[in-house]
Formats: sequence, structure tokens, C-alpha cells
Amino acid sequence: MKKIFKQADREAYITLGLYAFFFLWWTLFAFGLGAGDPDEYSYVFGLPAWFFYSCVAGYPVVTLILWFVVRTWFADIPLDDIDDGKDNHKEGDGV
Repeated sequence: MKKIFKQADREAYITLGLYAFFFLWWTLFAFGLGAGDPDEYSYVFGLPAWFFYSCVAGYPVVTLILWFVVRTWFADIPLDDIDDGKDNHKEGDGV
């Protein structure tokens, strides 16, 4: 049972790290490229570069990273009770 909790903790930390990465990606592109004068913006496909790289390009990039991480580091954990050979129920508890 501890192995399952260890895996769940690991996945939670990976998820938080990836969320922090996406937040930094979005923030750095949005505020980094968008901090200048709007008249001096560069454009990608008719959109300001800060918007294109933070929102349009950022979403597929992070989606691919998430797909890779889930396929390689996440595990399928059963959610039903695991029979570890011990009687976990007390007599008279109705279960």
C-alpha cells in the first residue's frame, strides 16, 4: 500500500512541476515579449508574438510534454481495495 502512496506523491509533484513550467512559459512569453510598445510588436500569423508564443504555441507544446510524461512516468493505480492478506475489518462494523 505504501508503494501506491509513494507513486501518487511522485505523480503529484510531477504535476505541480509541470504546472509551474507552463505558468513560467506563459508568463515569460506574455510579459517578456508583450512589455514593449504595441507599435513595435512583431507578429506571427497576424497575432502579436507574445500572444502567439504564450497561448497558441504554448498549449500544444505543454500538451505534448504532458502526454510524454503521463505515458512514461505515471502508473495505472487500482482504486479498489487491495487484499493484502490481512483482515482490515473489525467484527461488527457491518462491512
